Amino acid sequence: MQLSKSEEQLMQYVWKLEKAFMKDLLEAYPEPKPATTTVATLLKRMTDKGVIAYNLFGKSRQYYPLIKKKDYFSKHVNGLIKHFFNDSASQFASFFTKETHLSKAELEDLKALIDNEIKKK
Repeated sequence: MQLSKSEEQLMQYVWKLEKAFMKDLLEAYPEPKPATTTVATLLKRMTDKGVIAYNLFGKSRQYYPLIKKKDYFSKHVNGLIKHFFNDSASQFASFFTKETHLSKAELEDLKALIDNEIKKK
């Protein structure tokens, strides 16, 4: 499932709030806030895509995510690795460590994470 940038932004608010009515989602946006109709359209598209659902409370809908943020992010990172780095995690890691200007402490933290994963295998 692919979300547009505006759908992805709204999805961030749904993940953060976990359960939210339209008014809650509108409040989450910074100024200038989008029109209610714009958010309603995004919610409809996202419901159709199967990434959110809602419970009815009278005429009000309380939205909630159907996918976890981690799962969505993981799918996109794996797609990025496949399409831009020839399906090579090492090419991605090389690019990431060189081009993101990580500090020595951040690189050491990353190394510790990798070392822990190696121990688990």
